[in-house]
Amino acid sequence: MPSRLEKFVKDWDDSPKPSVKERIARIIHPPPPMRYKLAMALYKVKIQVNRLEHLFNKLQERDKMLFEKVVSAQMMKDSARAAIYANEVAEVRKIAKTVLRAQLALEQVALRLETVRELGDVLVTMAPIVEVIKDIKQHLKGIVPEIAFELDEIDSTLHSIVLEAGEFTGTTIDSTIVSGEAKKILEEASIMAEQRMKEKFPELPLSGISTGESASLPAPPK
Repeated sequence: MPSRLEKFVKDWDDSPKPSVKERIARIIHPPPPMRYKLAMALYKVKIQVNRLEHLFNKLQERDKMLFEKVVSAQMMKDSARAAIYANEVAEVRKIAKTVLRAQLALEQVALRLETVRELGDVLVTMAPIVEVIKDIKQHLKGIVPEIAFELDEIDSTLHSIVLEAGEFTGTTIDSTIVSGEAKKILEEASIMAEQRMKEKFPELPLSGISTGESASLPAPPK
């Protein structure tokens, strides 16, 4: 029975079956396994998106629990305890925002990989997402090192595909364009993360509480 990964790769590769002549030619001169590498990378990226989404939901639950403790401490006129919980809320929200930004950026990476499947423009389409993966990996390695490790492997795979594509076509791509496109993807993810944080996390009742993150806490949902 085929594994989920094998089924994913098989379903993804919906190209016409090669003729006998083409099959013989491929045996003599086998093509680089670029399409398989792309399928593997896409599969792994989607796994990390799911893991980050699950982590974000857990952080949201912890935030809710701590938020209730802040309110309870304030009702008991215990400002010192309220401040402790409020600072913990601020830390949880800082991590949650980083996780959400990473999740949204990886969703864009997955879309780009699917675009490669449709259009086949490997070099131009994929070069920016290699930079995106590197950025996400750096931001997550201190929070969820196991996901950062997986992203390191994905980064290596995508980098090898870009190198193969460049060697195969004999072309190069302007690094300035690559960096600019990667920056755009990351900025869009940051903006979306900021908006979703405002929607999902209520504002703390900060009267009488001193927290290092109070100025950047999200506004109440509308």
